[in-house]
Amino acid sequence: MIDVRVKTAEDIGKIIRQVRRNQGIRQDDLAAYINSSHVFMRDVERGKPSVQLGRVLHALDELGIKVSLHVPDDFMAPKPKRPKY
Repeated sequence: MIDVRVKTAEDIGKIIRQVRRNQGIRQDDLAAYINSSHVFMRDVERGKPSVQLGRVLHALDELGIKVSLHVPDDFMAPKPKRPKY
């Protein structure tokens, strides 16, 4: 498995396009798998930033692409509560 750093919607679109093509899946077929349209898939692959995240995640999952977030430990630790006066 290869880890790829993603910073933009365009980065995600390029990855989806490359993996989809490598798997021999047509754009309209992938759209049908996720109950969407070829126009949506076109927009995703072009990196349109306003596409629906849930459907993008569904497309990634359908292609077998795992998504993970690396969150610094100190951002996940609960903040101490302020004392009440």
